[in-house]
Amino acid sequence: MVSGNTKVYGLFGYPVEHSFSPGMHNAAFARLVMDACYVPFLVHPDFLKNAVQGMRAMNLRGMNVTVPHKQAVIEYLDGLSEEARLIGAVNTIEVLDGSLIGHNTDGRGFIRSLRDDARFNPKGKRILFIGSGGAARAVGFSLALAGAGTIDYLDLDNRKASILAREMQTKTGAKVDAIDSGHLSRAAADADCIINATPVGLKKTDPLPFNAGLIQKQHLVCDLVYNPSETKLLMAAKARGARTLSGIGMLLYQGVIAFEIWTNKKAPVQVMKNALARQIRSAR
Repeated sequence: MVSGNTKVYGLFGYPVEHSFSPGMHNAAFARLVMDACYVPFLVHPDFLKNAVQGMRAMNLRGMNVTVPHKQAVIEYLDGLSEEARLIGAVNTIEVLDGSLIGHNTDGRGFIRSLRDDARFNPKGKRILFIGSGGAARAVGFSLALAGAGTIDYLDLDNRKASILAREMQTKTGAKVDAIDSGHLSRAAADADCIINATPVGLKKTDPLPFNAGLIQKQHLVCDLVYNPSETKLLMAAKARGARTLSGIGMLLYQGVIAFEIWTNKKAPVQVMKNALARQIRSAR
């Protein structure tokens, strides 16, 4: 039961009705018998500053941030973690001694899924991204910090990919490049891991984000799309004998890391995973 003592956490986004985070975090609070709840807040971009200031006014204990606020929220915070500063985006706000500190747990969530679920160590590996948007940015920076050997980005907007590659290389010292479609076959052949960081795959009618003929048995093929949990790309990769990793792990572990930042408690990972799986099944 919610009372005057209940600690309130939540999500700022626009929209928020699609989010699976409330179910995941509220299941964790219930398992740990914490007097806490997680609430999604629909925040129009025009009122983001007011919403962030309201965290102090309403004694909110922590917040997730989703589109379209991950970059815009930075100017209203008191500080950033090193990773959030490098990435230039925030998805988690910690309330620390009255200050609002921005973190980015997206990339770290992917790295944890990569290591725990796929048993893949990115150190020294060649990574190929399809897409260079916000998700590719967060995951790419985290891979660079984890010691990836090379990172290539392919995007329909080559200029955007080039800007990201230069920025990542400058900030991390990693070997990062933007490629065009004419170099895709070579980059795929050389890659250890191929990551779909585009929204292609969300709809049943979506085509594959790239030619499945490029997938080889030695590849780990990852899809950051988490609903459906097994996209056309992952099914095609399995058919070609490659290992696969769905976006569910990244979604789960970014929430796990945020939970632990806020509460200083070890998150009940399996409980959160089960809650997430139930929501994804019911959303189909």
